[in-house]
Parts: sequence; C-alpha cells; structure tokens
Amino acid sequence: MQLKHLNPPELPDWSALFSQVVVADGSPLRIIAISGQVGVDARQVVAGDGSFGAQTKKAFDNLALALSAARSSVADVMKLTIYVVGYQPEKAGVIQDALRNRFGDGDLPALTLVGVQALAKPEFQIEIEALAIATP
Repeated sequence: MQLKHLNPPELPDWSALFSQVVVADGSPLRIIAISGQVGVDARQVVAGDGSFGAQTKKAFDNLALALSAARSSVADVMKLTIYVVGYQPEKAGVIQDALRNRFGDGDLPALTLVGVQALAKPEFQIEIEALAIATP
C-alpha cells in the first residue's frame, strides 16, 4: 500500500502542520482520510459574515474540494466527525441542512457530532473531517 499526501491549492496551506488529504492506494479499495475542514478560504479568511451557518457551508465546500483532489466525492464518504465549538442543539439543524444540501436526500454517512471548547483558531466554530472509501 502506498500513501499519497495532498494539499490542494484551493484549500488553506497548513502543510507545515498536516496534510489536507491522505489517500491509501494499493488494494482493491482506495481509503481517503480528509483532515478537519473549517469555514475559511484558501487565504484563511473566515467565510461570509463569520456566522456558524456561513462557516458550516464553507467547511462542507472545502470538504468537497478535498475529496475532489483525491478523485473522490461525497458519495464515497462513509464517516464524518464534526466538531462544534459551544455546541447547542439548535446548531444540529444548521448542520443537518448543510448535510442534506451536500449529500442529497438519500442515506447519509455515519456521523459523530462532538461539542468542543475550542478549535485551532479562536474564530473557527466548526471543523469537519471525513473518511471515504472508493474504488481505484
């Protein structure tokens, strides 16, 4: 099995700390690990008005970009872990809307939703990591 590390230019460059995407090739399946995506653009500017909704949408957009760099899509995602700063139940509705917008009306991947005190930068409100499995 061979690991391929990717840092798509459309995403923030944090390669000094981690790879945005790691793809394991060499078996009948490709395993794709996506590092936590946050609601910022490639220049690390927080999305829109900085609200939870704007950051959630951008984090899912970034997830789609990361998957695309690995020749994959949301259809290949089997597991999501979503970290939310100061989680409150009403934030689940925002996440659910974003999930349905990105994944459609069919079956959704497994999901762990975790409330946290803080993320890597104080302005980050949500972080989404994913595990996808695809065929070569």
